[in-house]
Amino acid sequence: MRILIATSGSSYSDVALHFGAHLAHSASDQLTVLTVIKNKTDRPRTTAILDRANDLLEPLTPNVQSEVRIGHIVEEITREAEEGEYDLLIVGYKPKNLVERLYSRSVALQIVERTPCPLMIVKGRFNPIQRILLCDSGAKSPSSITQFASKLAEQIEGQEQITILHVMSQISAGPGVVSGQLRAEAEDLIQEDTPEGKLLRQDVHILRESSISSVPKVRHGLVVDEILDEACTGDYDLVIIGAHRGDRWHRILLDNLAGQIIDKLDRPVLVV
Repeated sequence: MRILIATSGSSYSDVALHFGAHLAHSASDQLTVLTVIKNKTDRPRTTAILDRANDLLEPLTPNVQSEVRIGHIVEEITREAEEGEYDLLIVGYKPKNLVERLYSRSVALQIVERTPCPLMIVKGRFNPIQRILLCDSGAKSPSSITQFASKLAEQIEGQEQITILHVMSQISAGPGVVSGQLRAEAEDLIQEDTPEGKLLRQDVHILRESSISSVPKVRHGLVVDEILDEACTGDYDLVIIGAHRGDRWHRILLDNLAGQIIDKLDRPVLVV
């Protein structure tokens, strides 16, 4: 797996570096550290930033490269991710207070809209990954979210268990859902072969092919609220969600949901 970690030398970036080293445990993995500066006169400070990154990574992973780009931070990070054909981009997350949110959006949320590859946003607590919450809306089939989750789980040492969560609101995610199914449990939907049941069965099958244990689960209510509640009550170490590109209004709606989840969660989030 080709992994790119963006760092600014901050404490938030340090957490992202530790997370990346945890994933890139194999000598076959390529880990690249990127820092972005505004202009050439800032180049001297890149030495300190990259030296610090190497000090953190060298004891944990054997194969580290470094890159420096000059320009706008969001544009240069996403350009490197695209040109380098990376499998995963990892960034830290600096929380903003209410006043800061009124005037600017976080770098991580801006990258979500542009990144050509899955994006890991490392924030809050950082525990060894053992419990993963995979949130699948069924917007794409076969599920690219689940396929990448299986690839990621193979990178992580240990016995991981994935909970596959699908949230059903009063407006169903799939056609043909009758009112009685709006309160049904996952196993009921699978047995009745509903659209949501087919989605959950497909996800379980994809993960089983990679020898990954998974449990399907359904919640009923508002998407953001239910994902946040499940993430906290289930004590998950990583939450995986999807973000989709479409026409302008469709993109704004979906990015808003993803943005709310990223902003409010207190643990790492993988956006596929």
